Amino acid sequence: MLTGATFRSCDLDRMVVLFSMMDDQTEVPCAVSTAAMDDLEKSTRTAADKREAQFLRLRDRIGQRAARKFQDMEFEGTPRGIILRSIDFR
Repeated sequence: MLTGATFRSCDLDRMVVLFSMMDDQTEVPCAVSTAAMDDLEKSTRTAADKREAQFLRLRDRIGQRAARKFQDMEFEGTPRGIILRSIDFR
């Protein structure tokens, strides 16, 4: 089970916030789209310098959804990780 969503950085080119979670002693790379975070807060176009604070406010919901995708083995990308989009929160 994944635990501990930790902010890493904001990748403005890809419009995602990068974070990681832990599966026991293994770090699992994760990302959540900025659009998904804005949808969760019912806001539009949060400023780049506010993304970390936004992630921290939403960390529990984001972490819970990432843990479900991990449990369902829904990995994407290279390196393999968890990617969350707006549709994942519906």
